[in-house]
Amino acid sequence: MLVLLVLMASLGWSYYRAVTAPGSAPLSAKSVEWFKSLPGGTWVTLKVEKVWYTWNKPSVGGSLAGGIPGATPPASSSPQSPGAHTIPHLNPPANIPPFVTHPLPNEGVWQSVGKTVKGIPAIRVAFLRPDAQHTSFLGTVMWMDPTLLTTRLVPGTQVPPSTATPPASVPKTQFDALAATFNSGFLLKDSHGGFYLGGHTYSPLVNGQASTVIYKDGTVDIGAWGTEVTMTPQVAAVRQNLAPLVDNGKPAAGLSQDSLITWGATLGNSVLVWRSGVGVTADGAIIYAAAPALSVQSLANLLARAGAVRAMELDINPEWTTGIYYTPAPNSTLGIYPHLLLDTMQRSSERYLIPDERDFFAEFI
Repeated sequence: MLVLLVLMASLGWSYYRAVTAPGSAPLSAKSVEWFKSLPGGTWVTLKVEKVWYTWNKPSVGGSLAGGIPGATPPASSSPQSPGAHTIPHLNPPANIPPFVTHPLPNEGVWQSVGKTVKGIPAIRVAFLRPDAQHTSFLGTVMWMDPTLLTTRLVPGTQVPPSTATPPASVPKTQFDALAATFNSGFLLKDSHGGFYLGGHTYSPLVNGQASTVIYKDGTVDIGAWGTEVTMTPQVAAVRQNLAPLVDNGKPAAGLSQDSLITWGATLGNSVLVWRSGVGVTADGAIIYAAAPALSVQSLANLLARAGAVRAMELDINPEWTTGIYYTPAPNSTLGIYPHLLLDTMQRSSERYLIPDERDFFAEFI
């Protein structure tokens, strides 16, 4: 009885620390993450998730309520400023060919959003159904011009571990320059990869794993560590997550295999959930994709269809999949207005303006 009481007290204290730790995740998400940290917890969680998602499969067919949404256009609709043509910037991307036979008006069409640089759009967003079967679900892709933006990897309160007083959010002093934010990858113990930031290796980098590399000039590349990307004096940050999802413009081979180490919790690839990923195009643009009702295969298909030549899987499940762009709001307390890429994203649009558990990517003008 004494041993049992001690064990229960220890578990209770552990749970209390987990759910009261700094961060904006809901209690349900914190509770699941705590349970997964227990011996055997991840295995049990995956089994329960598979059963739940099997009983609650996304519907096949159907129409998209409301059609393709119109994103909030850039704050300034004024023409390009004099001399704007001299600013290095990428050409607008080609529209994304829809997966469905009969696309809706504006499906896959890029819309300029967020902030501009001398009238040149730095961010564009497209909406489309992510496959031809689940036609009542909407996915999104955000295109970002790295010649106009600077990318940073922002640590969270828990990822990476042992970070001394991390910012865990975008400082208010930088709101004016903030253009977009989006979620990063798995917890490091589940990512089968490493984490490097600011000259410190928080988790060893693993050869062959998908790696998002941010250089000191704010540009980004993605590829397999040790071959396509590697450590140089110019590297500012590296975030790894599982195996490469897209390479040479094509989805990776073996995506139909149920491999926890390779693709994460694919749940047999028979269960469709919220998923996200990040890729780079041939001309160096960064693209972020997210949607409900995705398999690993359909996520890779979406990124490749949007122009990614190399891509990495990011977080899965609705609690962690969050993409946001920002417009100026001078009369608000924040000075900016955050826009979720999809209204169906679960977390608040202010997620990355307050301390968060997970690391994330931020784009600045």
